[in-house]
Amino acid sequence: MDRNSATGAFLIAAVLLVYLFFFKPTPPAEKPAATPATAAKAAASAPAPLDSAAAARKLGAFAAAAATDTAVSQAQLQNDNLTVTFSSKGGRVQAVRLNKYKTFFGQPLDLLDARSSSLDVSFRTLDGKTVKLSDLSFQPSAAQAFTEGEKQGQRLTFTAQVAGGQIEQVYSLPQDSYEVGYDLRFVNLQNAVAQQPLTFTFLDKVRQTEQDAKQNRNHTTINHYLATDDHGALSEASEKPEEVVINEPVKWAAHKHDFFVAGLIADGTPFTTGKFASTVNLADSTYLKTLTSTLTLPIADVQNGKAHFRYFFGPNSFSLLKEVAPSFDRNVYLGWGLFRWVNRFVVLPVFHLLEQFISSYGIIIAILVVLIKLVTWPLTYKTYESQARMKVLKPEIDEIKEKYPEDQMKQQSETMKLYQSVGVSPLSGCVPMLLTIPILFAMFQFFPNAIELRQQPFLWARDLSTYDDLIKLPFEVPFLGTHLSLFTLLMTISTLAMTYQSNQTNTAMQGPMKFYSYLMPVIFLFVLNSFSAGLTWYYLVSNVVTLAQQAITRRFVDDKKIRAQLEANKTKNKDKKPGGFQARLAEAMKSAQEKESEAKKPTRRGK
Repeated sequence: MDRNSATGAFLIAAVLLVYLFFFKPTPPAEKPAATPATAAKAAASAPAPLDSAAAARKLGAFAAAAATDTAVSQAQLQNDNLTVTFSSKGGRVQAVRLNKYKTFFGQPLDLLDARSSSLDVSFRTLDGKTVKLSDLSFQPSAAQAFTEGEKQGQRLTFTAQVAGGQIEQVYSLPQDSYEVGYDLRFVNLQNAVAQQPLTFTFLDKVRQTEQDAKQNRNHTTINHYLATDDHGALSEASEKPEEVVINEPVKWAAHKHDFFVAGLIADGTPFTTGKFASTVNLADSTYLKTLTSTLTLPIADVQNGKAHFRYFFGPNSFSLLKEVAPSFDRNVYLGWGLFRWVNRFVVLPVFHLLEQFISSYGIIIAILVVLIKLVTWPLTYKTYESQARMKVLKPEIDEIKEKYPEDQMKQQSETMKLYQSVGVSPLSGCVPMLLTIPILFAMFQFFPNAIELRQQPFLWARDLSTYDDLIKLPFEVPFLGTHLSLFTLLMTISTLAMTYQSNQTNTAMQGPMKFYSYLMPVIFLFVLNSFSAGLTWYYLVSNVVTLAQQAITRRFVDDKKIRAQLEANKTKNKDKKPGGFQARLAEAMKSAQEKESEAKKPTRRGK
């Protein structure tokens, strides 16, 4: 590794460290179990049921259907994927359990529950009152089977007789689906309901489901998609209050819980406006983040029976979400710009192809490394070839340093002349390394967000989507935590071994640069200790493959042949004027040297 390659590597590492500093996970805090006192306090904070007089004042013509706690009942729709529980109070979704998933702690995975979430719809009456569906009592029908084309499942209808008409809410759950159809109808209520949009509100207090509380929080957000095909989202990693107001049609909104999604999609007319907010209370050990979505529904569609929506309650899987709605797969964060492109069109297809034949995701990751290394081997070869050229030129470079020991500008100028005469570019070792950056950053986004790795064991790691904590420390180490990831430790050791081997063949690596080459892997040990085990396993395998590549490449690079080629280039370029980037760089260095010489000349004082 020559000085330019080392400088490039150092800058890449510095960029990664700055990035990782803001996204470094921390070990989760112990979460106390709910106490009877806490439950009593929550029950005490719930609104008391309305008496008839209070109901008349609040609900007006809708008071006859006012909900009371004594009349509340529950109903369910269920398939292999979901168990959706509904309450007759409001005829609304009360809880959602994902049947095929568990939390990291082995508990049933309830995406929503009555204590932590609320979905409701409100509307204005002609006499100026605001009525929520949760204020009203609905009568559920028995679950009925339905068939629509190739789709089969169960349907549940909630009805409330109000103000001379009725409100109907129809829910349908197809077999083998994570989607719940939702139709809302106001029948014969034109003389009671104001012609204003209805308001749908989704309050979601997100609980911890994964090992790492901070990563769980920092991967939780609200995404939305506009009718103009623009995607928007609240900041995932921010722990400050966030709010976005959208005054144009919205096609869908989704609450993303790290590896799971709860969303609402408009199948007919889009929502007319949207408002999305998130807050974090770090002192609250029960909830990681509070998400709130407010969407307005067109009243005309509700009255004419065209208000068709779909809930999605399911895993944050790219292959699944891309079939739900346009750009719904944006709930899977794959990075931005070029990094997302690499993950979507290169990494994911290869990953999913391999998982059709291989059941172990650790082996899939290892094969993925080998494939990427094979594709990028031409770049690796160019880098190593550049290192070999610089090694051969080192004696001449040392002579220049000895000839001009006090003049840095002259050293650089003469060194550039040497490069030009032998046809060597000072950037040739750095550029190939920079071209691998998209893959490097793509992997940092892919592994922590890939639900395919969630709770997948490999070797000593029980979950490749989070860190392995085989080595537990009896005390907390600053910037490291209370565990030491064995995958990260082995990755660090392999990186140090690779650095040592490189420095043995690279005589140009001296002084501070040599020290930094050993320091960086140690720094990454602290930074990556709480990252996905899948990521650190990837880099461990990558280091081993790189060592093998270097050993093989060394057999094809002969220092004597390189010296002969450089001498031939020197003869060939003897009378050739430099051009392109090197010429501009040499001219800039010459100009800087002249200015420095002028500055050193003594100034004359007038007599």
